[in-house]
Amino acid sequence: MIQRFLIFLGPGRARALFILIAATGLLSLILNTVVDEADWVRPVQTMLAIAAVIGAVVLIIGRLEAGERGRWLGVLIPAGGAILLGMTLLPQFLPLLIGGALGWVVVGLFVFRSRAPMGLQRAVKHFRKSKYAEAVKEIDLLIKDEPNNANHYRFRAEVLRVWGKLERARRDYVKMTELSPNAPDAYNGLAEVLLQAGDHRAALDAARQAAALASEEWVALYNLGMIEDRLGQSREVLEHLDQALALRVKDARHRALIHFYRTRAYARLGDEGRAREALDLLKRHRLGLEEWERIVSSDQAATLRSVLGGDITLAQSLANGEIDVMELARGMMK
Repeated sequence: MIQRFLIFLGPGRARALFILIAATGLLSLILNTVVDEADWVRPVQTMLAIAAVIGAVVLIIGRLEAGERGRWLGVLIPAGGAILLGMTLLPQFLPLLIGGALGWVVVGLFVFRSRAPMGLQRAVKHFRKSKYAEAVKEIDLLIKDEPNNANHYRFRAEVLRVWGKLERARRDYVKMTELSPNAPDAYNGLAEVLLQAGDHRAALDAARQAAALASEEWVALYNLGMIEDRLGQSREVLEHLDQALALRVKDARHRALIHFYRTRAYARLGDEGRAREALDLLKRHRLGLEEWERIVSSDQAATLRSVLGGDITLAQSLANGEIDVMELARGMMK
């Protein structure tokens, strides 16, 4: 459970949360040594606690998707406001306000509960338990009832990919492109599953279509650059990954691999100076590489591990100075 939570947060946020809690506890302990000598100590400790809670909530909610973030904000803001009110202006009512806040959290989770169909909720539960066959059966029923809902095909394709059923996943992504021909995520998913299957040329075509439909989304450009790296198209790799970086890639782990592919592209082109500049940027993203290592080590990451495992290992070796950057250009490292 803790490991999943740390993966969810990512290394940067996990470290920030640890520092926040540790610093708050340390400062509170230091203040305890003068608690009997100054009246201001208790209010300061209270403010430290409030700041720690707010900071933790910001770090955690910041990792949620937009829909889930709105749901939890709707639950936590009123509850947090009640507690803050009791800690600051109405301390005599603090126990009552804490009880009310906890009650609202319970009620709020029902008020703002997910509107997903029960079948989809059951499929998600099966998927989280690695019961892929059961998850697919649930989604099959949803598709039978709503055969034109592209989102059902997307979720089934994602389950099938993790399960290792790549051909069936490919068919679902193709169906998505038929139902939503202007949806870039359909072509992105198709490109990814084709890449996992080793069909790089077909993956390139799908990735190009995704990038054409979503030229302002870094994910499409990242996938395109990654596939071009597999095909040795170094100039195209640099063009598209530089465009992705310009769109502000938020995840440290994706930035890490982007800088790895850029390093390899410059090395293949024989531009040692720029290859080493890209390597310097890669070295600044060791936390992102560590996050990748935790992700691909999970039981549900076998397919992902087969695609990215070699890149992650090689990127770590480069960042740690175990191999020289120009070895990438000599055909020693693929």
